[in-house]
Amino acid sequence: MSRRCELTGKGVQTGNLVSHSNHKTRTRFLPNLCNVTLLSEVLERPFRLRITAAALRSVEHRGGLDAFLVKAKDLELSTGALAIKRQILKKQQASA
Repeated sequence: MSRRCELTGKGVQTGNLVSHSNHKTRTRFLPNLCNVTLLSEVLERPFRLRITAAALRSVEHRGGLDAFLVKAKDLELSTGALAIKRQILKKQQASA
């Protein structure tokens, strides 16, 4: 299981821990990943995703999973999230 957000694409970053004496030690900065279940209003079913806490706030700010995925770029999304996005767009076009 990779340490990457399924919605935003945020992953592991590398850098240095710098002490007071300016001694540098290499380290990895891991994203704050959370296992969440988000409900799609258009598809009327839940989806289990592994996303960052910041992405969860963004989903709530945009008005839910459907609105977030419709506005998101395809390159940032994982294959699972991209499949959900296609299902949402197909259902919206069929109902319109």
